[in-house]
This record gives sequence, C-alpha cells and structure tokens, in this order.
Amino acid sequence: MDYIEEIKCIARNSGGYVRTSQIEELGISRPMIKRYKESGLLEQVSRGIYSVTNEILDEYVVLQKHCNKAIFSYGTALYLWGMSDRTPHIFDITVPQGTHTSHLKKVNEDLRFHYVKSDFYEIGITQTISPQGGNVFLYDKERCICDLVRNKDKIEMQLYSQAIKEYFKGKSNQRKLLKYSKIFNVEDKVRVYMEVLM
Repeated sequence: MDYIEEIKCIARNSGGYVRTSQIEELGISRPMIKRYKESGLLEQVSRGIYSVTNEILDEYVVLQKHCNKAIFSYGTALYLWGMSDRTPHIFDITVPQGTHTSHLKKVNEDLRFHYVKSDFYEIGITQTISPQGGNVFLYDKERCICDLVRNKDKIEMQLYSQAIKEYFKGKSNQRKLLKYSKIFNVEDKVRVYMEVLM
C-alpha cells in the first residue's frame, strides 16, 4: 500500500512538515521511511522531521517545529497581527532565558532572539495562522505593545509608531493591556498612549 498521499495530507496540515512519529502512526516502518527518502518522495529537513518533496513549506511553522519554545514576537508578531506592513526578513523570536538556540541558527541565520525570564515567557502566548496557512504561536497584541513600550529605545521608530497607532485604531482590549502593563512595569507609559490615542 502506498501511504504517500496520507503523508502529504498530514504535512499539509502541519505547514508542510511531518514527524517520524506521525509517519509511524500510519503503520509505516522506518525502513519504508528510508525508502521514501531514497526515492526522493520525502526530504529530511532535520532529525525526525521530513517534508514531502515539491510541497510548499511554511517557514514560520518549520522554525517552531525545531524549537517548541520559540514564540514569534516584536516585528514578526506585529506583521502576523497586521499591525506592521513590513514582511519580516529577520524573524523575532522570544524564548525563556537559558534556552539553547544554536541549533535554530543553523536552520535559519535570519533570527533575532529575545530572552525573557520564565515568569514572563508565557504571558500572552496565543495562536494564529501564518501567511502560508500553518498554525503558529505568537504573543497577543497586548503583549506586543508592552514589549514595544518596554524596549522603545531598541525599536525602529517607524515600526513602533505604526504598531501603536494600529493597535489603538483597531479593536483593543484595554483591560488586558493595563493588566500586562502592570506586570511589565510600563503602566504609566501605556496610560499616556491610551489617553492620547483612544
């Protein structure tokens, strides 16, 4: 029996990638996976991760497949939320302090890492659909705004201004924004923006 169509289906639902464990759940043995690879039907992306040859890959999904702690943040999250019109050429990724990231840099050199204390890491994690249709993790809009305000001196002014304006122009969650701003110690600055832009 030829399982390649089933593998393609799994890959399409996972941003173009399939794990060895997912293939094995179909009843395919490792020697058969090796044959698919040798025949050119599967391409090994990294250890335990394959793509189906000639299928379109989702670069956002592959980054998170390589590191399940990688959360899109800053400019990349702003782009995914439609709060920036700049397509990211460098992906902003936040991980907990102490996370080993050298393996990710081997996969993609265009990464900018932001390290945070584990207490702050999970605040605002949510999901959205990438431009290629894959499911990815990123920080919610309110967390993005707090990160921008906290690190204003490290953010390009045009990106900063556009994101702030887009957030307050759209449907904003003031209660959540104030809650986060207290946690990140930027409440006074956020309140100023709320008074001016709302």
